[in-house]
Order: sequence, then C-alpha cells, then structure tokens
Amino acid sequence: MNRLVIRKVAVLGAGVMGAQIAAHCVNADVPVVLFDLPTDGGKPNAIADKAIAALKKLDPAPLGAKDRLGFIEAANYATDLEKLREADLIIEAIAEKMEWKLDLYAKVAPYLREDAIFASNTSGLSIGKLSEGMPAAVRGRFCGIHFFNPPRYMPLVELIPTVDTDPAMLDSLETWLTGRLGKSIVRAKDTPNFVANRVGVYSILAVMHHTARLGLGFDEVDALTGPKIGRPKSATYRTADVVGLDTLAHVVGTMKATLPNDPWHAMFEQPEWLKALIAKGALGQKTRAGIYRKQGKQIMVLDLASADYRASGGEIAPEVAEILKLRNPAEKFARLRASEHPQAQFLWSIFRDVFHYCAVHLGEIADNARDVDLAMRWGFGWAQGPFETWQAAGWRDIAEAIRADIEAGRATSSAPLPAWVFERDGVHEAAGSFSATESALKPRSTLSVYGRQLYPEQVLGEAAPDRGETIWENDGVRLWCRPDQDARIGIVSFKSKMHAIGDEVMDGLIEAVARAERDLDGVVIWHEAPFAVGANLQQVAEACKAGQFDMLEKVVAKFQRASMTLKHAQVPVVAAVQGMALGGGCEFLMHSGHRVMALESYVGLVEAGVGLIPAGAGCKEFALQAHRLAQRAAGGDVFLYVQNMFQTIAMATVAKSALEAVSLGFAKPSDDIVFNPNELLYVAIRRARAMAEAGWRPPMVERAVKVAGRNGIATCELMLMNMAEGGFISEHDYKVARAAATALCGGEVDTNAKVSEQWILDVERALFVELLKTEKTQQRIVHMLETGKPLRN
Repeated sequence: MNRLVIRKVAVLGAGVMGAQIAAHCVNADVPVVLFDLPTDGGKPNAIADKAIAALKKLDPAPLGAKDRLGFIEAANYATDLEKLREADLIIEAIAEKMEWKLDLYAKVAPYLREDAIFASNTSGLSIGKLSEGMPAAVRGRFCGIHFFNPPRYMPLVELIPTVDTDPAMLDSLETWLTGRLGKSIVRAKDTPNFVANRVGVYSILAVMHHTARLGLGFDEVDALTGPKIGRPKSATYRTADVVGLDTLAHVVGTMKATLPNDPWHAMFEQPEWLKALIAKGALGQKTRAGIYRKQGKQIMVLDLASADYRASGGEIAPEVAEILKLRNPAEKFARLRASEHPQAQFLWSIFRDVFHYCAVHLGEIADNARDVDLAMRWGFGWAQGPFETWQAAGWRDIAEAIRADIEAGRATSSAPLPAWVFERDGVHEAAGSFSATESALKPRSTLSVYGRQLYPEQVLGEAAPDRGETIWENDGVRLWCRPDQDARIGIVSFKSKMHAIGDEVMDGLIEAVARAERDLDGVVIWHEAPFAVGANLQQVAEACKAGQFDMLEKVVAKFQRASMTLKHAQVPVVAAVQGMALGGGCEFLMHSGHRVMALESYVGLVEAGVGLIPAGAGCKEFALQAHRLAQRAAGGDVFLYVQNMFQTIAMATVAKSALEAVSLGFAKPSDDIVFNPNELLYVAIRRARAMAEAGWRPPMVERAVKVAGRNGIATCELMLMNMAEGGFISEHDYKVARAAATALCGGEVDTNAKVSEQWILDVERALFVELLKTEKTQQRIVHMLETGKPLRN
C-alpha cells in the first residue's frame, strides 16, 4: 500500500462540524482551506471568516493552541474554487440535505485533482446516492467520513465505502486518519445512520418509550442511565439537550423515512413533549432551555405531569442501587429481571431492547460485533458495547430471557432473535468477533498502522494483552520490557491509584533507573492515563496532622532526588504522557530526557491550588529555563522570562493540550506529539532506542544559574499587591504566590546573582515545608481530598 501524503485539506462548509474538522486538521499540522457561501459586499469570505474567529471562543476548545488558527484559510464557492486543486483531501460538511450536497458536488467536481480524495461528512445519508452525483472518474476516490462532535475529542470516525470506492484508497485514508488525526475507525455499511447513530438513537428512543411506560421522571432516568450503568455523566436526557433536540428529531426523522421495513419502525416517532419543546424553540443547551434549564443556580427539569419545570433531584431507589453495586453481571441482570421495582424493570427493558435490536441488525449495519461495540464506546462514551455487556451477563441466559419477553409481548418488537444467537456462547473470542453475514469470527484489521498500537482498546473476550516481562518491581512501580519490541528498553509503570506519587513510587523510580543504568539501554515511563496526578496528598495530610514535618522535609528531598535522577540518568529517560500530568507528575516529565505526548495531555504545576509551591524541582527547572533563555537574549534580563513562569505557577495554569504544554515551558518544541494515544508506547520505545544509539549524554548539573533575586521577588510582589487590593486573591494566596516568586527568583539573594541548582532546590524545599506548617494550607489539602475541589481561604 502506497503511503498517503496529505499536504492540504479543503473543508466544504463552515458550520459547527466543518469548522471544527478544519481545526483538528491544523492541530495535526495540516493546513486547511475552509469554504462556504460568498456574501455580498466587500467581504465575500465573511461566513468562513466568522466561523474561523468563533473557534477561539468554543469550549471545549477545538484548537490545541490558538496560534493554529492562522493555518485555516477562508474561501468561498464563487471566487476561490481554483484553490481546490491544492487539496489532497476534500471533506464536504454542509447541511444534511441530499439535494444541496449534490448541487455542490456538481459545482466543485471540475476543480478536483485526479488523485484527490473526496469524502462526505454525513451522519446518515446514503453514500451510494451521494456518489452518483460525482463524475465516474471520481467515484473510486469517494467515500463517507463521519466525524463525531466535537471532532477533536471524540475518537470515532465511521468510514463508509460505496461499491465503487477503491479499497486501497480506503485503507490509505484509514491509516492517515488513525495515525495523523488520532482517530478510531469503524468501517460502516451504507445503511441509514450507519453504526453508532443507528444503535445510539434507537437506545434513546427505547429509553423514552420505557420512561413513559413506567411513569419515571427525566431526572430519575438520567440518574439511572449515567455512570451507574457505564454511560457518560450526561446520561440520556442531558445528552439530548447537549446534542440539540432539533438534531435528535432530525435523526429520528431520517430513521423513520429511510427504514420503513425496520421491525422497530413504529418506535421511530418523536414524543409529543419533544415536538412541543421544539415548537417553542426550547432546543436544549444551545437555547439554554430544553428538557433541562437553569434558573439562577438551580437546575430545573421538565415535569410532564404539571407541564412545567421543577427542581431536578432524581435519585435511584436504594434497592435498585444495591443491585447496581453487584460485581457479577449475571447476578445483576438476574436481579433486575426479578425485581418488581419500576426502576429495575426500566433498566432490564432498555438493555433487553438494545441487545435485541443489535442482534437482529448486526449483519445489516456492521461487518462484525466488535465494530458495533467499539462504535458505541468511541461514539457514545459507553464503558462497554451492547454485545460485550450481553456476553458478560451470560450469553445464553440473556438470550432465553429476551426470547421469553418477545413471546410474552413485553419486547418492543416481535421480531425473533436470529438463529445464530442460540448457536453461540458469545460473539467475542480470542480468534476474533462474530460476523453475522459471514457466520464466522473476524480478526482485527491487519493494516500496518495498527502494529503501532501495542495496547489497543479491547472488547470483552478478546485475547489478553501481552503483559511483557517483569524485570523488577516494588509496591509502587513495575520495571518491565516488551522483548518483541526492544528487550533493552525498560518500561516503568506506576502501580498507585491515579498514579499518585508516594514514597513507594519514588523509591521504585530511583531503583528502576539505577537498574536501567546497569543493565539496559534506556527507560520509558508509561502507563494508561493519567500520567500522574501529583504527590500522594493523603500521605501528606496524615503527616501534617501528626506534626511530622521533619519527615515531610525528607520526603520532599527524595522527590527532588527522583526528579534529578530522571534528568541526569546515564541512559535516556522518555516520558510517555497521556491525560493528566499534574504537580509532581508534571515535574517528572519536565525532568525526563525527552517527552512523547498525546495531544490530549493536561499538564500543569497545580500546587498553588492546595496552598503549596512546586518543590519536586519544578521551580528550579523553571528558574534554569529562564537563565538559559536570558543567556541568548540581548541584555540578559532573567526576570523577563521569570514573570510568565511566575504567573503560570501562581495561577496553577494547566495546559489544555500537549501543544500548550510546549508553549508554557512544561515540554520542549523538540518533543514528540502523537495524536493517537495508543501509539505512545511504540513511539516512546523507539525514541529511547534512537537516543541511546545517538550516544545519549545527560546534562551536567549547573553550578552558576543567574537568578532574578530580590528585585525579581519585589516586582512579583507589586503584581500581588494589586491583585490583593482588587480582591482577586486572599491573604493566603498572597503568601503562597510570594513563596513561588522567591523560589523562581533564587531566594533572597542579589539580583543577577549566580547560584547552583542545589541552592534553588534547597530554597523551594524550605518554602514548601514552611507552607505545609500553615493552618490554611492544611485546610486546603483536606478540602481537596474530601471534595476534589480547591478551597479559597
């Protein structure tokens, strides 16, 4: 397969999806031309320009860094179609109307290069019918490409070929989407709403049906259909508000119009209450009112009995909550079926109906059961897909229970379960997942890009992942390797909860590096997200309560020693980072020899949130950065660089992407940013190998670091005084921030004095312990442990 090279993308349609697809492409260093209709007057690109400007204001941010905005070029269909000749990939993302799309295809077709790929980002229209609007010469390079919203954060992309789509082109596009944009691909069949929306929207309709049948409240249902059953916090009705009630109604309408022979066709109707909300413009979150609305600080929910809003407070009944706590899925489902409580009957009913629907439609909508399960995980945020949930609960028992409900008229369709259901004990096995069309197990894709995913997301029943070979471990870390990748590159994985850093982790890390220096060629720090949430606050709180401050001072010294061990290791240390890297976790990655970071890495020195300053060598590392930057600048003023670092620490700023982590100084421009987190370990092992082969040499310890000293501290204090007088910070905030300034400026020394790295380490450690002794810092630590939120005191 030839490697697909995409130097530029054109996106047709500057609506919500089009603009955000463009944003994610420029995140990945692919420039984009964003097209929309021309406007009259002096600014023909006004629509596209407005969409580009709006990207800066969206939350969550579609851009990994705001400077990426400059790589999106606005264009219009009247004067700029020649620019399409520059594009290697054209993604059409206009409104979901067949006639509009076909009209646009006729307009742009003459401007497409003969090797360009054209893809429609439709959520459910027929890809085959859309293809007919293209010249015959283009059809081999045409397919559906369904991004999920928001495109930066949602992993799922459904690829939908037509009968004319070139298989090699589709393989190349899947490879590019997986590796370059970091997407998780499901190949869907050309059926209405494809895979995820077909199952997901039916699931929502089943929830609505049984809500009404059992007389439950919307908030009560959301309490039942959220994390307690492995679904997102937004559950069902909050999700509908976020998606938009009009959008939901449109998708339901598409199913009704295009699936006349579906055995569940009678359910493809909007409830009357939904029609009423849409009619009065209450479309959900975008109109600030829908099924829910906010009234002051109170969340209100629509109550159908009173036809008005009431305070939201739905709860799960205690007896149902006890059932949901059961660890054995088979026992849990048996208890739900046996219970007469409406909430239990509701839960069994919605699971039963989705199992039933997926079994009947598997052959029609997907190549195999794994694709259905992963589509629901990646597209709807389910912890488990429907088939693996069924299999975990006891395949045959559930199948018999569904058959009994169908025969008794309790199911939402009389369609019988397919014969294959009763011939199997499940759909997922080590050899692959069941395909209803081929009556066989289908293995995973063999595209080479998936060879880079050493630990891909798996479904229940697949072969257990390779755990590698353990070299050494203690209670805090495991040092191991993957001989099939590189036996002489060690992998260090933290074993603590949320990968918090306590004594056992620090001891383990120091020992692992020592063993690597003796026996290996390099080390990678890797585990599933989060990278590390910082110091073990529980241990810190207990020591403070016992007055063990001498012991805590020794712990901080060990933390610093662990960081310096990473930095000055005689073998390359590569931090493979995904998710949160906060506090001490951030300090560890800052001190590693190199970083391989997933785009979705959230990095920051957040100690100020608990009334502390970075003291695992974080302040020292920033002071050293300022010194080096000043050496290259005219005048050599260290404070010019310290002041931004001071604000970063004092405000506990967290980078919202790996790109931002570089701009804030937590990482370096030379570090690697990968978009598919499943490739982290693969890339990190090879980076460590390359560093070792290049003759890795650790930096020498600096003995003459130029610091800002007393004048720098005084300048920071002026900033703090203004904030305090304005009521923006408390007295204790002031104290904490001044301590950060003191550490960053090298302590109470002369301005431009030269001190050693060890001096700065001693300063930050002393200030950290001094803050630990204060009552208000101790209160902040306890509050964070109890609530997970910072305390302003």
